[in-house]
Amino acid sequence: MRGSVLSETKKVRVCLLMITKDKYLRLLAKEYPTAAKTVTEIINLEAIMNLPKATEHFISDLHGEYDAVQHVLRNGSGNVKEKIREIFQGRLSTREMNQLATIVYYPEEKIDMIVNSLDSEEEINEFYSLTLLRITELCAFTVSKYTRSKVRKAIPADYAYIIEELLFKDTIMTNKEDYYEKIIKTVISLDRATELIAAISHVIQRLVVDHIHVVGDIYDRGPFPDKIIDTFMDGHELDIQWGNHDVLWMGAASGSAACMANVIRICARYDNLEIIEDAYGISLRPLITFAEMVYKEDRYEPFMPKINAEDESKIFPEEIRQIAKMNQAISIIQFKLEGEIIKRHPEFDMADRMVLDFTDYEKGTVTLDGKEYPLLCDYFPTVDPADPYRLTEEEILVVDKLLTGFLNSEKLQKHVQFLFSKGSMYLSYNDNLLFHGCVPLNPDGSFMEMSINNVKYRGKALLDKYEEVLRKGYLNREYPKQNVRALDLIWYLWEGKTSSLFGKDKMTTFERLYIADKETHVEKKNLYYELRDNPELSHKILKEFGLDPNKGHIINGHTPVKEKIGENPLKADGKLIVIDGGFSKAYQNTTGLAGYTLLYNSFGMQLVSHQPFTSRQDAIENEKDIVSTRRIVDKELERKTVRQTDVGKKLTQQVIDLQQLLRAYKSGEIVEDLLSDK
Repeated sequence: MRGSVLSETKKVRVCLLMITKDKYLRLLAKEYPTAAKTVTEIINLEAIMNLPKATEHFISDLHGEYDAVQHVLRNGSGNVKEKIREIFQGRLSTREMNQLATIVYYPEEKIDMIVNSLDSEEEINEFYSLTLLRITELCAFTVSKYTRSKVRKAIPADYAYIIEELLFKDTIMTNKEDYYEKIIKTVISLDRATELIAAISHVIQRLVVDHIHVVGDIYDRGPFPDKIIDTFMDGHELDIQWGNHDVLWMGAASGSAACMANVIRICARYDNLEIIEDAYGISLRPLITFAEMVYKEDRYEPFMPKINAEDESKIFPEEIRQIAKMNQAISIIQFKLEGEIIKRHPEFDMADRMVLDFTDYEKGTVTLDGKEYPLLCDYFPTVDPADPYRLTEEEILVVDKLLTGFLNSEKLQKHVQFLFSKGSMYLSYNDNLLFHGCVPLNPDGSFMEMSINNVKYRGKALLDKYEEVLRKGYLNREYPKQNVRALDLIWYLWEGKTSSLFGKDKMTTFERLYIADKETHVEKKNLYYELRDNPELSHKILKEFGLDPNKGHIINGHTPVKEKIGENPLKADGKLIVIDGGFSKAYQNTTGLAGYTLLYNSFGMQLVSHQPFTSRQDAIENEKDIVSTRRIVDKELERKTVRQTDVGKKLTQQVIDLQQLLRAYKSGEIVEDLLSDK
């Protein structure tokens, strides 16, 4: 009897599958209504899959350094110059090749500078003619591994016809040479050469790298994260693995007061409050007024902003004083808000972070791990020693007004929505695993567990759960009372010991502000960072995320590589690659360089190390490129094709589906719509 029931169940499933398949093929037939169109698409997809694998560009830890990031995107981590050398070595001098590269990076500015230096119209026309010929040849070489359809989408609409004619010109028909020459001469005579060169440069910048992977931390420290996101939103094919600083802003935009307080404190610390007020239109006046009224005494030394020496003369002393007071006021608000979260969640295991409980406000000391330390500043006008985590009425009002600003900032919400649409906690892509921080480990090397709503998660499941909470927290931002648990967990991702984005035992913000003894500032890294040079750990993690350890790599951001003391970004016999971009100027004295990016093309992987970017002006006027050094990480024995990539797997399935549709046309199961072209 039982066997009969199972047999019937199996028949039902088969019938359902057949119905679903038939519905799918009929839907597919609407897009390819004839056998001829189906055959054409199969041929097209098979041809695409035999093209060389396109170049992937991995960058990380951008930290608001817009000009440096822009330059690396424009030069494709040195890829543009490599292609120029491949084509023009022996034909152009080094100076001419550098000039051509700079024109590709900054066409309008560089051409304007060159043209203004020339003496006659004849010289100007000759310059335009040569540059158009060279840049067209470079562009044709760059796009040669893409389909015409893909190239067409990257060409600016205003010059689409002209660029297509020049890129795909007929080299066999010699009688068309006059035709192409006439195009260039006409463009020059109509005073549109600069615009055309800029349009072709745009195509090169877009297609010298096919896909960008941003392995976390667009926000904080540097001044223009908003401009970086605007650049990414301008049509780049990319994905983002969220970093701890990104999640902090995402939490603030979701309505987390604790995340918001941290965002404001960090911006004040790095003299970067303009990003909040000018870029996102969020008024900080409530905080300024509160800090001036309540923190009346000028006792704010530990809260002084970090200002570059060259910028110090541009800032009024009164402005520095005001920023320091704002930092002081928001820091105390932050500690109070965090204390309330910790009290709500004993499962966070963060009782040691209840620092306001350990402070003796009369003596001006704090006791940590049984040892008493004098405070650098014992000025706490809003703290009630009997109830130190209670916000004053004024503080509640300030928090409410600031939070309303974050929730109602149209531009911030647009940027955070983009982060959610393009982002994730981790990504498996072309056999590689990308994540920003770590996969947290216990002291014995096993995956750390985290209890969320009385369910324990670890490894891949933990990161999946974190992502689910982040998305729900943002979607429910209009319902703050129902959203408390999600927002608390989003804050935990910023500084919790089981957070894959934080990866340390504690965040010592209070100690760094209030205690001189640097031993108290130490934040012990998760065991992951000690073991990640071990190939066994990389194999274990790759398996945990469903990847083949023999093929894949872990590509990791978050921690600057201290090259000047001999640290190697290639770990675990090359299975794990650390690519902290080092764009943040605050790190460059420690690391000794401006970090790493990674290129992965059909020939294999190359790790690119960069020297610091000077300035956009220096790059244009003096053709000062970022000096990049390449190291081969993995070399393909045979050139990799699209068929061997994740895109190729999807295209293969599409071919299988189209072949089924073709069989349905041939058998008469589905009737061709022969009138579809009429």
